[in-house]
Formats: sequence, C-alpha cells, structure tokens
Amino acid sequence: MELDIRLTSKEINEILWRTHKTISTAESCTAGKISSILTGTPGASAYFKGGIVAYADEVKTQMLGVDPNVIAEKTAVCEEVARQMVLGATKAFGTDYAVASTGFAGPGGPDLKTGIRVGTIWVAAGNADNVVTLCLTEDEGRDHNILKASAAATHILLELLKNDIAEDDSESNVETL
Repeated sequence: MELDIRLTSKEINEILWRTHKTISTAESCTAGKISSILTGTPGASAYFKGGIVAYADEVKTQMLGVDPNVIAEKTAVCEEVARQMVLGATKAFGTDYAVASTGFAGPGGPDLKTGIRVGTIWVAAGNADNVVTLCLTEDEGRDHNILKASAAATHILLELLKNDIAEDDSESNVETL
C-alpha cells in the first residue's frame, strides 16, 4: 500500500504542478496523514496551502463552517460533514481543491449511542463545483484504517483531477466559428 500511495502522490503532484492548481486538507480521523501524503513529494509547496486537523466537532463548525445541525442530526461521521469539510477547507485556504476525512479509526466496538461502527470513515475530495465521496466500513485496526482512508482519499482526488483536466482539455479544444 505504501508504494501505491507514493505513486498516487507523485501523480497528484504532477497534475497540480502542470495545472497551477492548489489544494488544502480538512482531516479528522486521519489526523494529518493525508496532508503528509500530499506533501511527501518534492515541490509540494507550490500547490499545498495547508490543512486543518479537526478532531473536535467545534473545530469542524467554527473553522470549517460545518453546519452544527447536520452533526447533531447525523453525527460527524456522515457524508454531508465530509462534503462540508471539503468546502470549508477550500474557503479557509483559498484553494482550488480540498480533501477531507471524518470517521471512527478505532480501536473499539460499535458506538452504542450512534450505531456507527469503528472503521466507518467518510473521505471526500473536490471543490465548490464537485465533491466526490467514499465511505469505508471495514475495521482493520486503527493504523490500517487510517492508512486505508488516506489512500482512498488520495485516489478519489487523483480521479477527480484527471476528470477535471480531461474536461478542461476538451473545452480548450473546442473551435469557435
């Protein structure tokens, strides 16, 4: 998995360098691992503006603008919070894209209050125009859960970037009469 993460990071680096786009992160359960992956390739300072580790719900609401009503109704471990974290990070850092994570990395059993099991992690990547999400549900132990979520987040970011570049390329090839 480590090699896959390095290769994905390198590809993200090349795309962001070439397109002059910027990125930020908003992480809860991954606690900076995604930021570490994105900055692990030389030259990351050209596109990585910063990240917020938002473990506490009040950090999610106050610094990232996550709606506290969504957290109250659905908990912080839901798709909508992950989406709002992406949007909050792009706004807070003024970036073109952001990546976010929120979930229960473990250890432990199911959360009796919410019913959300350990290993449930939502990751998201995107911008104001498009946010892509993915939910992981398998508990493979804290370290693996964090690594797996971070890898998944970088993979959805890479696919999003590739799709955006393909759209930009097709729009720039349109001839006007």
